[in-house]
Amino acid sequence: MLDFCQRTYTLLMLPTDLLSTTRELSSQADASSQKEDDADDNDDMEIEDRLTEPDADGDSRDTAEIDINELELSDTETDSSDKKSFSSRRRSELFKAIVSVSGLSVDSALDKWVEKGKELSRQEIGLALNSLRRRKMYGRALQALDWLESNKKLEFTEKEYASKLDLIAKLRGLPKAEKYLEHVPNSFRGELLYRTLLANCASLENLRKTEETFNKMRELGFPVTAFACNQLLLIYKKIDKKKIADVLLMMEKENVKPSSYTYKILIDVKGLSNDIDGMSQIVETMKAEGCELDHLTRASLARHYAAAGLTEKTEAILKEIEGENLKENMWVCPTLLRLYAILGRADEVERIWKVCESKPRVEDCLAAIEAWGRLKKIEEAEAVFEMMSNKWKLTARNYESLLKIYIRHKMLNKGKDLIKTMGDSGCTIGPTTWDALVSLYVQAGEVEKADTVLQKALQQNKMKPMFTTFMTIMEQYAKRGDVHNAEKIFYRLRQANYISRISPFHALAQAYKNAKLPAYGIRERMKADNLFPNKALADQLVQVDPFRKTPVSDLLD
Repeated sequence: MLDFCQRTYTLLMLPTDLLSTTRELSSQADASSQKEDDADDNDDMEIEDRLTEPDADGDSRDTAEIDINELELSDTETDSSDKKSFSSRRRSELFKAIVSVSGLSVDSALDKWVEKGKELSRQEIGLALNSLRRRKMYGRALQALDWLESNKKLEFTEKEYASKLDLIAKLRGLPKAEKYLEHVPNSFRGELLYRTLLANCASLENLRKTEETFNKMRELGFPVTAFACNQLLLIYKKIDKKKIADVLLMMEKENVKPSSYTYKILIDVKGLSNDIDGMSQIVETMKAEGCELDHLTRASLARHYAAAGLTEKTEAILKEIEGENLKENMWVCPTLLRLYAILGRADEVERIWKVCESKPRVEDCLAAIEAWGRLKKIEEAEAVFEMMSNKWKLTARNYESLLKIYIRHKMLNKGKDLIKTMGDSGCTIGPTTWDALVSLYVQAGEVEKADTVLQKALQQNKMKPMFTTFMTIMEQYAKRGDVHNAEKIFYRLRQANYISRISPFHALAQAYKNAKLPAYGIRERMKADNLFPNKALADQLVQVDPFRKTPVSDLLD
C-alpha cells in the first residue's frame, strides 16, 4: 500500500502516543480527547443546512449518509455511479403504483396490484424499492417490505432483511433496529446485516453504538473491511479526530486497502481544519495508490478550496468536473450550480441553468433553487420551484428546497404559506418539515410557537423529530436563562432516545449560567451516559458549580 498509513499519519500530524493497537474500540476518553465543539450534534450548522438531504448525485451528501450500493442493498445490477444511465433507467410500474396512493395506503396499492394479476418479480420489486429509497420515501419502502413479507410474496434473503433493518433504523431508531436484528433467523444474520447496523449507528452519530457494533463484528469473526473502517472514520471525524489514527493503524495491521471514500474522509478532515497543503498531499497519496479522483472527491476538494478563498483552484476543479461538453455531461450540473453559487458567480449559475432548463431533472431544479437562494435571488429560486410544481407532483423534500431559503431570509409568512401548500397537496409532513417550521418561528422570535410545533410533532408519535429540532428550541431557552423550559426540552430529548450527546449538556449549563443559578448534578448525569466534559463544557460547569470556592466565599467560610 506504499506505506499508506505512515504517509497519512504524517499528513494528519497526530501524536504517536494515540496509536493504540487494542482490538476493542472504546468511546471513553478524558476531557482533553473530546472534540471541543460537539460537531456530532451539528451545533455549528446553519439552519438551512439542517434541511439539506443528499441528492442523487451526492452533492449535498453528508459523509455519514449511507451508500446503499456499498451496503449491497440494491436489487438491481445497474451501477448507480453511472450517471448517464441513471436518468434512462427503466421506471418501475410498481413504484408508480405505490406513489400514486397516500402514504398510509401502500398495502391497498399492493393488494390491487395482485388482484389485477400483475407480476411481482424480484426485479420489479427491487426497482420499486430502489426508486423509493432514492426519493427518501423510506416509510413507503418499509410498508412495502412488510406487506411482501407478511403476504409471502417475496422469499427474504439476507439482503431483504438488511434492507428492512436499514429502513427501521432510519424511521424508528437504533433500538428498534437492534430488536429486529434479534428476530432475523440465524442463517441470515450475517455480515451484511451487521454492516447495515454499523452504518446506521455512524449515520445517526451514536458513537457508543458504532463502536459496540464494530467490536461485535470482530467477535463474530467478520473480516475488517474498508467499509466498516470508513464508518469509524466518519464518526471520529465529527467527534474525536485523534482516534482517526487508531483506525488507520488497524487498517495497516489488517492489510485493509483504503477505498476512494477513505481518502475522501481524510481530505475532509484536512479541509475542515483549513490545512490546504495537507489536503493536497493526501490527494497525491491517493493518486500514488492508484485511486482516481471521482466526482464526489473533486466536489469536496472544490468546496474546501472555496472555503479557503482559493477561487482560481476552485474554478480549475469545476472546469475539470464540467468537461469539454456539458450537454454530454449533464449529471454534473447540480454540483456546478451549487459550487458556483458558493463562489458568488451568478453568471455561471445562470449559464449552467440555461443548459438544464430545456430538459431539467428534479436534481437540477433542486440545485438551482439552492444556488439562487444562496445568491439571494429569491425570485429566480421561486421561478424554478414554480416550474417544478407545474411539471411534477412534488414531495416534501422538493418543497423544503425553497423552504430553507425562506428560513435563511427570515420570511416567516412565505414559509408558513408554503408549508400550508405542502399539506394541501397531500405531502407527508414529517421531521424535516417540523424542523423547518420550528426554525421559521425561532427566526421570527416566536420560541413558544416553535415549542408548540415540537409538542404536536411528539404527540403524533409516528416519526421522531430531528435532534436539531429539539436543540434549536433548547438553545433559545438557554440564551434566555429559562432553566425550567431548557430542562423540559432536555427531558424530551431523553424520551426521544437522543442520549450520549454532549450538546444538550452544553445548552443546559448555559441556561443555568445565564439564569445565574447553581447547577447540581450535571457531571453525574453525564457520567451516567458515559460522557466526559470537553474543555468548553468543563469551563461552563466550573461557573455554575454550587460548591465553587471564590475569594468572597472563603472569607465567609
